[in-house]
Amino acid sequence: TLVPIVDSSSTPSCRDDLTELEKDLCFASAQFEDFVLQFLDRCFALIDSSALEQTRDETETDAQAHLDSLLELGLSSTVSTVLTQCSSDIYQVALQKVYGFATCSTFETCVSGRLVADVCRAAAKCHPAEALRLFVPHCCSVISRITHSSMGSFRVRRKLDKELLWNLQLLSEVTRVDGEQLLKYRGELERVLSVCVRLRCKRAYALACSLLEHLLRSLSHIYPTEYRSTAGGFHAQLPIRDWGRAGDLAALDVRWHVPGPEEQDWVFQLLSRLLQPELEHIQAHASGGQPMSREELLQSLAVVQHCMLGAGSLLPPLEGAPVPDLWVSSLVDLGETKLHIGVEYDGCRDDHRASICRSMRLLLRHVLEHSEDDTKSLFVIIQILSDVLFFRGIHRREFDSRWRSFTLVKKSLENRLLGRKQHIRALLIDRVLLQHEMRKLVGEGSEYKVVHQELLGDLLRLCTSTYSQVRSRAQTLLASALATFSFAYRDVVPRILQLLSPQHADGTQHQFKGALYCLLALHGSPLHAGGRDWDCVGQVWPALVRCGLSPVVSLDKPSLAHLLDDIIDRIHRQHHTVGIYFTVTEGCVKMAALLARSDRPRPRWEPPSAAELEEGLQRQRIRNVVAARKYEKLVNDLLDCLEDRELPWKFEYMAADLLALQLRDDHPLPPDGVLYFTQSLTHDSIHIRQVAILAMGAILKQQKRPLKKGEVKPSKISGVQDEDGVTVGDRQDNRWLQFDSSQRPQSPGAWRRLTYVEKTHLGYSRWPRQLLLHSQSPEDLTYEDMTQGQKVVFEFFSDGLFLEQLLALLCVEERKGRDTFNPRRFCLFKGLFRNYGDAFLPLLWPHLERLADSPQESWQRCVCEITAGLIRGSKLWSFSKVDRLWKGLCPLIRRALSNITMETYTDWGTCIATACEGRDPRKLHWLLELLMESPLSGDGGSFRDASLLYVLQGGLVQQQWRVAELLHRLLAYLEPRLTQVYKDVRERIGSVLTYIFMMDVSLPNTHPTSSPHVAEFVGRVLERLEPLTSEAEIHNHVQEENAPQSDERAQAVKLLKTVLKWLMASAGRTFTTPVQQQLQLLPLLFKIAPVEIDENYDEMKQDARTCLSLMSQGLLYPEHVPLVLAALEEMAASRWWHARFSVLTYLQTAVFYNLFTLLSLPGQVLRVRALVLRLLQDEQLEVRVMAGTTLSGLLQCCFLPLDARLQQQLQALGRTRLPKARAEAAASADLVRPHAGVLGLSACVLSSPYQVPDWMPQMLMELSRHLNDPQPIEMTVKKTLSEFRRTHQDNWQQHRQSFTDDQLLVLTDLLLSPCYYA
Repeated sequence: TLVPIVDSSSTPSCRDDLTELEKDLCFASAQFEDFVLQFLDRCFALIDSSALEQTRDETETDAQAHLDSLLELGLSSTVSTVLTQCSSDIYQVALQKVYGFATCSTFETCVSGRLVADVCRAAAKCHPAEALRLFVPHCCSVISRITHSSMGSFRVRRKLDKELLWNLQLLSEVTRVDGEQLLKYRGELERVLSVCVRLRCKRAYALACSLLEHLLRSLSHIYPTEYRSTAGGFHAQLPIRDWGRAGDLAALDVRWHVPGPEEQDWVFQLLSRLLQPELEHIQAHASGGQPMSREELLQSLAVVQHCMLGAGSLLPPLEGAPVPDLWVSSLVDLGETKLHIGVEYDGCRDDHRASICRSMRLLLRHVLEHSEDDTKSLFVIIQILSDVLFFRGIHRREFDSRWRSFTLVKKSLENRLLGRKQHIRALLIDRVLLQHEMRKLVGEGSEYKVVHQELLGDLLRLCTSTYSQVRSRAQTLLASALATFSFAYRDVVPRILQLLSPQHADGTQHQFKGALYCLLALHGSPLHAGGRDWDCVGQVWPALVRCGLSPVVSLDKPSLAHLLDDIIDRIHRQHHTVGIYFTVTEGCVKMAALLARSDRPRPRWEPPSAAELEEGLQRQRIRNVVAARKYEKLVNDLLDCLEDRELPWKFEYMAADLLALQLRDDHPLPPDGVLYFTQSLTHDSIHIRQVAILAMGAILKQQKRPLKKGEVKPSKISGVQDEDGVTVGDRQDNRWLQFDSSQRPQSPGAWRRLTYVEKTHLGYSRWPRQLLLHSQSPEDLTYEDMTQGQKVVFEFFSDGLFLEQLLALLCVEERKGRDTFNPRRFCLFKGLFRNYGDAFLPLLWPHLERLADSPQESWQRCVCEITAGLIRGSKLWSFSKVDRLWKGLCPLIRRALSNITMETYTDWGTCIATACEGRDPRKLHWLLELLMESPLSGDGGSFRDASLLYVLQGGLVQQQWRVAELLHRLLAYLEPRLTQVYKDVRERIGSVLTYIFMMDVSLPNTHPTSSPHVAEFVGRVLERLEPLTSEAEIHNHVQEENAPQSDERAQAVKLLKTVLKWLMASAGRTFTTPVQQQLQLLPLLFKIAPVEIDENYDEMKQDARTCLSLMSQGLLYPEHVPLVLAALEEMAASRWWHARFSVLTYLQTAVFYNLFTLLSLPGQVLRVRALVLRLLQDEQLEVRVMAGTTLSGLLQCCFLPLDARLQQQLQALGRTRLPKARAEAAASADLVRPHAGVLGLSACVLSSPYQVPDWMPQMLMELSRHLNDPQPIEMTVKKTLSEFRRTHQDNWQQHRQSFTDDQLLVLTDLLLSPCYYA
């Protein structure tokens, strides 16, 4: 809370500087004491209703429902917050009430007992001295009385008195306070602990262990002792001025508890008296001298665990000698960085952490050898070992939970109006504490010592034990340890791999699975450094593959198969490419030298000398050479595994996947690896073939020959200097990049004279500072110049039998009905033809011709992939090779396209688009001219025409602005053929038209494009649509559809269908909005909408509606607004009410999407207003209702002002005199004007759904006059009043203040339905 709970009622009598508000607050604060007492009464009532009802004592359990845990947390935090803010007087009264409630009866210790104990703890934390003076003597006396009254058999009884259990629970909670205050009760607490921790009742010693842990925590931890909203207490005389005060970060004045010498002495005394005897018992049990039962062992372990949790912050970490020969040799100190957490460890005291470690190791070996089925003890031992390794006062899960809670409270209490960092003081103190605890959790990079080595060896034994839950917990702990201790994985991983070795003949199934799970946890840790260590990777990956030869492996077990899949999947997702070559640039060295000589801040170390720098560079070079050798060794080891014929298939797949992961761009794959992947292209397994195809694409990219590039000056080619600034579009200086059919390179000389720019985006906006292009075509690669890896590829693909087998396998369907164009196969063939030229074409060509002549889906797809790779791979071929290629490839593509099917047309579109991507169109003029050859010839039916257009579209889209001539030619070819009969052809033409006009962009700093312009095209289309635009409405044209093609009207209808497809396709793909000529089509679209629903014209009707919807959402330029409004005004005069209705739906969307543009044009706003009011008086009811809805929306978004003129106009319409007879009125045209007025008034009311403006009461009264008018006026008024009631009922008490008493009386009669029994 932000309110100090202090009684200030006497302050006004002794001060005269208070305002009236402050006086009222002071007098009201007299009720704070009653409020606190009533609050506690309600808490106690809640606790009484939460008691756990039990019929038998032995059913009592520690299990707690989720609702109970939430109640416990909420109750304790609320009581703590309230009592923290109380004055001393109010706190004393509240404390007495809490004490009386807690001690008047005995509570069960599961639900209600926990709640009461939490309330007492919250009260004790506020003022520990006063609370402990009440609770500790009472609880200790009760416990002592009960224990002394029956000392004979008391210790060994399994069930004890509930009063004892309740007082133990209460005492364990109230001791979670400032440790300094607990020193006064040292003797009493020690006596209670010495008796209760040795009781045989499980519930009793569990509560005693909790008391021990809380006592040790309070004595040994560093924590704030108060959380009041103001530092140093509340305002001495006027606490109300502290209400809502934010904490001051600069003067937070946190009061900390830091353990003093006396508290530390008591902590170590308790450990000596309680911990050491238990450790001696455990050691005696482990040595066999004094055996204990499992229950006794669990009790001793509980004492050890709670001592560790309570005093862990005072116990120094494990010490010992570092493990030799694990660290990386370095000129820089790689030792751990120790953060100070406020504790100075005393070396003179007993090392209890080391004692616990030794005892747990002895016990662990004993349990594993003699009672491995004692899983409960093993669970506790694992947790104790985790605390020994990492615990320094807080667990990670506890910290994460508190951090989430802190974040939630911070967001719920923040007030952004006050700015950032304006948080309450308690929240700031909590954040400081979290920061302190965060430092305790930092452990990454700790030094790996011999004692850690021994502990991890024991953990590894647990990780491969018999029981799965024990293995799982131990594996989690082992993964955390490997992520914490530097280079620990170098010691542990070889021991794990030894369990997976086929030579480990005496291994068991659970040991094998345990070792695999250790590796899974190892690769799952994001902090694991072994994944970037060549030594670790070189050991783990081959061992994973070789473990398939182990005698314990059985792939018949699904759990083992899934585990192996998880490991490989984790490696794929977590493994990053391990670096081989590391270099430090001279600039980096110079910058480091400047930092080393800086004074702000001054470095701890002296700058390195020249000799040290030279030695570091020499070590770096040696390291790079060693890393390269380790990489090659790893590849060779995996290849050796793959050559083993006894290796099961799953592990062969695993080895192939791991080998493919070792492909990199800075080091070539060894020739043996190239040989394996090349051979695997014809492997029997689909999985191996897929991996090989992927790997071969990367290998061929590795083998790509470096080519020289030269700098080119575009201004020298064009003869035009670069323009200043950024000017986008077709310019004089980039015209030489355009495709020109009259200058196609058809000879070697012409081929060499041209400068080719492959990337399409270069030159469109501006030229790069340095334009680097390939200077010449590379020479043919001779066999003698090839590397060993290149020779392997060349020899295999020069083998006709190998090629025949490869193509036969590529033509096999892998996923029936779901196969598509495979980019990995494309990359394979692209790399082949890029690296080796046309060396393989003579062998490959007969197969290509055979595949192209077949209509089979998989054969056609194979041709697509090879063709795309061939075209892209020939980018840098010489003219003679390219010319020879296209002379054979053009007829081949023609034959293949003649066999195109429904399943393969998308593959051919992808093929051509991929082949043209990133290519200069002048180098592809053979292909582009081929695609332009009569795509709508009609041979093969409508499907073939649509497919050829799709393929052509794929090629032209990739060239964008550089094929303006082809776009003009294509548009000229399509315009006479826009009157297509078939729907699929019309849709494809519409899509092609969209991309033809894609570059027609009108933006600032943009040159007009040389590509086709939309305006010119629409102008020609409108001329051809003249037979339809001259009609008032388009009727059913069944007869015209069957008429001869010379009938202009029928041709116009077909043309209109194609235009609609174009408008729909261009709405979501073009860069700009419809131009002026497109908007001229609006009247025609409105005419189509009212055509009656007929199955023959349902397509055109739906397309027209879709076009209207999409065009209304387009961005309008100011010069287009008058044209749109003119079209709407024209259609508003139509005699067909469907058209007038559509005008309103279009107007709504257009206004909302272009609101700010229209508001900047006051004249156009007035036109919109006049249009809406005109349609508000339409003779058709549906149009009037839609006009009212439109007017309401325009008023609500403040597009139209609700001024007095509009109100008067609507009221005048509503007051039009109605005919006397209702029957006469229903058929009279005089009903239109009053209904229009009522609709307008309703629109005004509904435009303010959650507020009551000044004009609304009078308007509601005006509407009430029409409640008894004829229909549809009466129904409109009722709907309006019903909607008004629904939207204003939540805040009606506030809204009713805007009405007079008379208006409220009328409104009440209108809104409340009459009672039937009145």
